Amino acid sequence: MNRKIPVGISACLLGNNVRFDGGHKRCEFASVDLAPFVRYQPVCPEMAIGLPTPRPALRLTENAAGTVELCFSNGQGEPITEEMRSFSDKVIANMHHLCGYIVCAKSPSCGMERVRIYQQDNNNNRKEGVGIFTRQLMEQMPWLPVEEDGRLHDPLLRENFVERVYTLHEFNEMWRSGLTRGKLIAFHSRYKLSLLAHSQPDYRSLGRFVANIEKWDSLEAFAMEYRQRLMDLLKNNATRGNHTNVLMHVQGYFRPQLNTKQRHELTSLIENYRQGTQPLLAPMTLLKHYMSEYPDPYLSQQRYFTPYPEALRLRYGH
Repeated sequence: MNRKIPVGISACLLGNNVRFDGGHKRCEFASVDLAPFVRYQPVCPEMAIGLPTPRPALRLTENAAGTVELCFSNGQGEPITEEMRSFSDKVIANMHHLCGYIVCAKSPSCGMERVRIYQQDNNNNRKEGVGIFTRQLMEQMPWLPVEEDGRLHDPLLRENFVERVYTLHEFNEMWRSGLTRGKLIAFHSRYKLSLLAHSQPDYRSLGRFVANIEKWDSLEAFAMEYRQRLMDLLKNNATRGNHTNVLMHVQGYFRPQLNTKQRHELTSLIENYRQGTQPLLAPMTLLKHYMSEYPDPYLSQQRYFTPYPEALRLRYGH
């Protein structure tokens, strides 16, 4: 996984002056922290359909028939809903290589959730909309990790998004190299501890699904279904409780090699993490030390310990 990962992004988040007011909404995490590891494919749907900058602001507006349209906020001109949908269909059809997408929050074209929907004849609105472009993106590629710039300020959501991006990238690379049952099963095995940290019930369910791989006539159909189930599972944020269970499970691999003092130190670090007085990095670092000292073939292949580059520092604060 040495190649840069292809990720879509709203162009304004990279600092491009494409917004309706001629400005941008540069996202520092995307444009600085994540940028060295990904290859961005920036898109501004509004400019892509021919709108200038600056331009009148757009808004989602519910008409008398109850249909949500993409309209100019000044009330002038016709809705441009169909132009946006037509563009979205065309461009998204060529985005299946992407491993993630970062969209601009609150945007009537790119917002992922809670976009304002206005009433036709007044300023009454409700935060229940999804941007036209992003809605079609998520409908056509439901497995794709999609996140808003504002939500990326949350450390848990930020780590979850990046982990999903890297997981999908590895899955896509495996698929590109030529699908076999062995490769699919080996991929699932590498992610077992990671999946446990996200959802134990879903982990068990996915395990049963993989166990029935021989019953599928089409390996591609199996891979597509597995990809969707995998990415749905990883949408669950890894919890402190689940991480603690995984850490204790890994600890068991070293009980024969560790003396009483070492076992107590490791147990204390895990308990401190469980109680919130130590970050996950603390017990993880000690476990990695024991993994190098007492190698185990199963543990050494687990993505749980290195789900993304350590340089991103995503586990430092929780």
